[in-house]
Amino acid sequence: MTSASPAIAKPVLLSAEPQLFVTDIKRSCDFFTQKLGFGVVFVYGEPPFYAQIGRDGAALNLRHVDAPLIDGALRDREDLLSAAINVSDVKALYLEFHGAAAPFHRTLRKEPWGATTFIVKDPDGNLILFS
Repeated sequence: MTSASPAIAKPVLLSAEPQLFVTDIKRSCDFFTQKLGFGVVFVYGEPPFYAQIGRDGAALNLRHVDAPLIDGALRDREDLLSAAINVSDVKALYLEFHGAAAPFHRTLRKEPWGATTFIVKDPDGNLILFS
């Protein structure tokens, strides 16, 4: 008689929560709620130094820093992304953000690899790609 090894379940990655470094938690929360339609999940600390914003299945963590950690010119030149968020209808989302006067780093375009993308720039220069 042979004994079969029980199947070992492989862990499943459920979600990701990129952390954005920001100089003003309230200003960042206002930006994401007013321009991009996110909601504030929580704000922590007095004064606030950590927060989470979310929309549908996407969440971003906001961490206070006193000064930018990445050179802004380098980030802009090299498109150094802080987060990438996949969406069901990127063109509709682009139009929504355009209507809210969101600041775009790069407008809607078709990439050579087939994805349609755009990049929004938050008040601290963080670049968030939507695809």
